[in-house]
Parts: sequence; C-alpha cells; structure tokens
Amino acid sequence: MCGIIGVIGERNATSILVEGLKRLEYRGYDSAGIAVLRGDHLQLARVKGKLARLEEYLAESPCTGWVGIGHTRWATHGPPTQENAHPHTSARVAVVHNGIIENYQALRQALQEEGVCFQSATDTEVVPHLIERELKRGLKGAEAVRAAVRQLEGAFALGILICGESDRLFAVRRGSPLLIGLGEGENFLASDAAPLVPYTRRMIFLQDNDMAVLRREGVEITNLLGEVVQRPVKHSQVSAALTDKWPYRHYMQKEIFEQPTVLGETLKGLIDASGHCVCLDTALERIDLSAVRAVNVVACGTSWHAGLVGRYWIERLAQVPVNVDIASEYRYREPPVIPGSLMLVISQSGETADTLAALRFAQRTGQPVLAIVNVPESTIAREADGVLYTQAGPEIGVASTKAFTTQLLALAALSVAFGRARGVVNAAQEAQMVEELLRLPAQLEQVLAQDEAIQAMARLCMHAPGFLFLGRGTCFPVALEGALKLKEITYIHAEGYAAGEMKHGPIALIDEQLPVVVLAPRGPLFEKVVSNLEEARARGGRLLVITTATEGMAGEEKMAAEAVLTIAPCGEFATPILYVVPLQLLAYHIAVLKGTDVDQPRNLAKSVTVE
Repeated sequence: MCGIIGVIGERNATSILVEGLKRLEYRGYDSAGIAVLRGDHLQLARVKGKLARLEEYLAESPCTGWVGIGHTRWATHGPPTQENAHPHTSARVAVVHNGIIENYQALRQALQEEGVCFQSATDTEVVPHLIERELKRGLKGAEAVRAAVRQLEGAFALGILICGESDRLFAVRRGSPLLIGLGEGENFLASDAAPLVPYTRRMIFLQDNDMAVLRREGVEITNLLGEVVQRPVKHSQVSAALTDKWPYRHYMQKEIFEQPTVLGETLKGLIDASGHCVCLDTALERIDLSAVRAVNVVACGTSWHAGLVGRYWIERLAQVPVNVDIASEYRYREPPVIPGSLMLVISQSGETADTLAALRFAQRTGQPVLAIVNVPESTIAREADGVLYTQAGPEIGVASTKAFTTQLLALAALSVAFGRARGVVNAAQEAQMVEELLRLPAQLEQVLAQDEAIQAMARLCMHAPGFLFLGRGTCFPVALEGALKLKEITYIHAEGYAAGEMKHGPIALIDEQLPVVVLAPRGPLFEKVVSNLEEARARGGRLLVITTATEGMAGEEKMAAEAVLTIAPCGEFATPILYVVPLQLLAYHIAVLKGTDVDQPRNLAKSVTVE
C-alpha cells in the first residue's frame, strides 16, 4: 500500500527522500509528496501521478533541509489528487500515513466544530490537526504526538514533523509496518527495508503502539504511555543489488527469470539433499504434525491460489482434511474450529492485514500457526509458531511470480513432511519426491527457454477482449492464477475455471474471438481435459494448449489448436510450478505489447496492509 520514507541527518533530505520513494514505487501509488523542515520553516511538495512529476516540481521549487518525510499514496479515502496527496499539514505539523483511521469522521467533525478547515478528503488529515490541538494545549512534541495518537482507531504507520523541532523526527506504528534504519550521524524510517539498504543494514522493526523519536545521534523508542521499550537491532538481508532490475526491461520479467535460482535457494532451507529427505525441524519445532487433525489455509490473491494447490498435496499425502479460505472472508465468518486444527497462513510480504488478522484469530482459538512468508523480519514471521521461508528475495513487481512458485515449493515440502509424520509416506517414497523437487530448477530453465514461443503466442491473442483458462487437479488453481496475472497487468478480463465446470456456465462465453488457454499435462486426468478441449473447439474457441512433450500427443490436437507449447514430462509437484510459468510470461508479453505499466499496474498495491 502507501510507502513512507523519512530521514534526519547532516545531508539535504530531499534527494534521500526522492530516491527512497523510487524504491517504494513497487508498492503501488497514484500520488507522491515530501515535506522538509528547516528550522521553523516547513516546505511542502506534492503532486498527482508518478515521481517524475515530483522531480519536475522540485527542480522548479527546491526544498532544502536536514529532516524530512516522503510518501507515495495509494488512494483509499478520497480520489488521487494533489490535495489528497501526502504529506498533510496543519499550521506546525506535517504527517505521512500508511493505513486507515477508522474513526476519522467523528474526529473530523469535532475538529471542524472547533474551527478547523480541512483541505482534503482523506482520513489522514485529522492527524496533524489533532497534534496541532495538543500543541496549543501546551504539550511539547513527543507528548503532543502521544496524546493525539491515543485518540486514533484503526491501523496506521505515521511519520511526523513539527515546526520548531527540526532536530527530531517522530514515528508511530499500530498495525501497519514501519521500521527504523540506523546510520552514522543520520537515521531513517520507512515502510520496508528497500529504500534504506543504500544507507544502512542495521534496522529496528517497530511493534504495535511503539513511538520512536529519531535524532541525528540516536533513536529512542517508547510506548504510548511514554515508557521506554527496547527493540532489537537486526541486520537486513535485503541488498541494493537485489532491487535493481538490470539487465531486464521490467522487474516482473527479471523476477520470472530468477525463478530457477530462487527455487534452488528455497530448496536449501527445506531439503537435506544428502539424506534424500525433507528437513523442517526448525520451522516445526513448536508444531507436532502427527497430532494435526485438520488444516485451515488462509491467504489472499496469488497466495490463496498457492494454498489451493497445497490442499491437493496435503490431503493426498497426509490424509488430513484441508480447508482453504480467503483471509478477508475467514476473519469475519467466525468458523467453528475442529480440535487439533493447524492454521497455515501464506503471505509474500508477511504484512497482509487480513491474513495477519486470521493468524491472531487462530491464536485466540488455540490453533498453532504455521506461516509461509518471504520476508523474515515481517509481522507474520514474528508472530507465527513456525515459519517456512521462501527465499525469493525482494519481489518488486506488483504481480507476484517468483513468490508464488517458491510458496508452492514450500507447500510441497510441507506435504511430504506431513505424510511422513502421519505414517502415510515411507522413506523410499519421500526420497523419490525429494528427487523430484531437486530437479525443478533445471526443468524450469527449460520452460524459460521457450520465451520466444510464448511471445509469439502473445502476439496472436493480444487484441482478444477476454480469455478463459482451464485446468484440472493442481492445474485448476494454476488456471486461476493465469487469469489473475492477465487481469492484473493487461487489464483484459479473464476467467479461470476447473475444466470440468466449463459446461456449467463458462461455455456460453466461447466464440471465435475468445482464446481458451488449456493446461493439459499427461496424467490420469489428461483424457478428460482433452474432452473439454474438444468442447471448446466445437464452439469455435481459439485454443492455446500447454501440454506434455511426448510422441503420443495426437496430431489433430496440434493442428486444431492455434498454438501449442510443450513441457517435458514431470512429476506431480513439478506440474503446477512448471505450468504456471508460461502463463506468467504470456501475461507479461501481452502487457508489453499493449503498453501497460507492467510493474505498477493501475489501482494495485504490492502489499495490502489495510482492509
């Protein structure tokens, strides 16, 4: 969602803020701004649109100072306009905010009755006016901030400047992520590590209801009662090089082609290659899989699709029933909890608001929580009882790619461990499945080598008004994911369906204009998928088939399909991982051909940290 950057030091803050905002662009935004404090003079620059416009504004109206805050806004309350862009100000206060102030309407009304005139339609603007009110009552900087924040309800991360306090930068966290970067003679705050790694690797991750006062020489952290609290300093693993897209045109393209490497890195944390076994002892230290009687998988978006694939594997290998829920639905329907249930939460960022709320619900109901996350320092990673880390590295493109395939890899390893713990899988079977997982990086390289063929497929169908994606078994969630990728970055409507459901409605969509992408790996369901393919062909659908490369493939399938992409024979774990990659590339190439913003598609945010 929104991105926050702040700095206090001995260098001009403006350039640091702008560069930091560039490293936060991937979170998604529709306006941007900075505020810089020099003595008692507050300088403000805000624009609608991309950061290039902010740079143009600053070239004409420079801001100079040694303490400042910056923000990229993803609109929630109020449309994307200059007036609604952050920072928001009162007479002496500037604030940037990520989150939602749930009681802002009541606060706004009370402030208006006191004579405050609001300039925006945002929920954020109440914050500087609340602090201003406390200043007028005689409270000083930190005390005024605490008094104002105690009146707020909701989730928020705040960066705050106060005129007359140019030697201080204030930060508050409740619900939305915020961290402190510790430098030499300068200190920073940000929504995540990416904008800070050019300056420091030493970071403090604020916890809920923490307030930090940053000075050039150090940082003090208190709770909202003013009591000093201690938070550990951690060394971030994020590097500036990992957030550079060179030599690729887009981050999404880079991240698709990084998948063989990150799968290999993830395998190192999941597999004992010499022992031909899965090794999850550290992650499962507090979780007894043999005692689990049911699994509740909770996730959002692409991570939910990964959970759907995991259900097939866990139920087959562990013989345990699995329920897969969208986090935003699960947290409100108050589901009954079966004794012996395990909660499995999946999140790339580890900060997804609805998934985090589901985790906390599970803990209140006595369910142990296992998390699959990509960010070790994240809130979900800290609060779960066990964590499987996907070693995907920073994922900058909003449309998730390498995070998805590494999540599937983690789920595959977990399924094997589950089966072993419950006595369903024996050592020989485990060794065979481990060998399948170890072959994945090389197999994925072979799929990526067909990039030009997928580009040609994209050119064939780039002008289509819509798409239908069909799959069975573990390829059904892959069809859902393929449709989602296309919608996210090309803005073309697409539907993903279980192939057997086509006759129950989607077949009405099929005509000579509709590309039907059919996932047809060889296996027990192959003939049924071919039957569904024939039904689409009979209605004039434009068939794009992804199937197993074997001499047994019927010649008429090749001739009747508009395009056929083949993938080498692979095992059950490999199938969804390998078959999703052509769909990622298809969406990518169509987006490039159509000229859309691949890495920052409209209306989307990378990390959804509010409801």
